[in-house]
Amino acid sequence: MAVDFESLTEATSGAIGALLSTTILYPLDTCKTRFQADIRTQGQAKYRYLSDVLLEAISTGQVLSLYQGLGTKNLQSFISQFVYFYGYSYFKKLYLRRSGAKFIGTKENLIVAAVAGACNAIMTQPLDTASSRMQTSAFGKSKGLWRTLSEGTWSEAFDGLGISLLLTSNPAIQYTVFDQLKGRMLKRQQSNKVGGHSSKIALSAFSAFILGAVSKSIATFLTYPAIRCKVMIQAADPDDDGSKEARPKSSKTMSSVAYAIWKREGLPGFFKGLEAQILKTVLSSALLLMIKEKITKTTWVLMLALQRYLLVPRGRLKNA
Repeated sequence: MAVDFESLTEATSGAIGALLSTTILYPLDTCKTRFQADIRTQGQAKYRYLSDVLLEAISTGQVLSLYQGLGTKNLQSFISQFVYFYGYSYFKKLYLRRSGAKFIGTKENLIVAAVAGACNAIMTQPLDTASSRMQTSAFGKSKGLWRTLSEGTWSEAFDGLGISLLLTSNPAIQYTVFDQLKGRMLKRQQSNKVGGHSSKIALSAFSAFILGAVSKSIATFLTYPAIRCKVMIQAADPDDDGSKEARPKSSKTMSSVAYAIWKREGLPGFFKGLEAQILKTVLSSALLLMIKEKITKTTWVLMLALQRYLLVPRGRLKNA
């Protein structure tokens, strides 16, 4: 079976971008996740502001614990983005080839992105669940990946899968908006280029950052209530962080979590941590797309070299 080097290039550059952006922003991600998992009990929440999580880590001498679960998160991010970008590129090319169209429309782009996101969610859900549990465990008491997964049942490793499939609309919206804005910007740059030279034009780092921030902000705002429910489902059990009332142990379904949020926090509870989510995801996605755009050309050259090496007959290599 022939290797799709173009899709492989997209997947590799996207995965590297995810790895770097996840590592850079991980302390913020930990603070965000713990803040989202906190639920008000008896009229008082453990964390009133996102900064309270950081202050807790500093006051208890557990600043390095803001990195607990980083290895698992990096593994999940790398595999997740590789699968997503490969699937997105592959399915988009498949659609164009079978439909005979030169460009993919917004509706078709959303469907392709959703299919790629669903494949990604199914393959990486256990890592996503383990990462959330590690981040929401008491500072300094996070368990390793294997122990985190083996302590529960296999089905518990897929906690939140239903919401993850629902949230495929998030990257679908994000990358559709990004691709549409990118296409218009590159088309404008090409039309303004003197001499009509047909060399490939790439986005500047700043343009990629801005487009990534705008597209992710739109997607995050539209899907945030489901995002918070997912974090609540995947969070470590209350006994793990010493807080008996942090989260009901029975809250394993979206309906029960949504009811708990509504009962204790009302409608605003569904948007608790929205600012933190937007800050983290916008920075993360913008960095990811910026890094991806800047290394795609280099990755493409390396893939071409690999392709040529694999296609050279062994007899020619021996005679060289």
